[in-house]
Amino acid sequence: MARWLDGRGELVVGGGDGPRVPLEVAASYRARTKGLLGRDSVDGAMLLTPAGSVHTFRMRMPIDVAYLDRRLTVIAVRTMRPGRLGLPRLRSRHVLEAAAGAMQGWGVRAGARVEIRVSPPSAGT
Repeated sequence: MARWLDGRGELVVGGGDGPRVPLEVAASYRARTKGLLGRDSVDGAMLLTPAGSVHTFRMRMPIDVAYLDRRLTVIAVRTMRPGRLGLPRLRSRHVLEAAAGAMQGWGVRAGARVEIRVSPPSAGT
């Protein structure tokens, strides 16, 4: 399995013909710790990797959370209101976060496979 770096990319749901969603990758400790904190919205989704659970303390909005195993199969999807602590998921290696309700529209549900396509780093980074 690939190791990702902080950056941008694309989330592809259900194979090559599925929806393509703008993606932020938070792979460093600092980026994972910040996540979506302090934001009023998110354009697309954020991948926290590695991660087995999340919290929504100090968040301004409810979010959808999808727990992914090492093969990028969705283990579970939950909507979390601000001020909650998500339970760790056995086998979870990555967590996707998005605005509440977004994942259902993309077809992200338990058992679905997703693909992460990262953008090459831009010059000067």
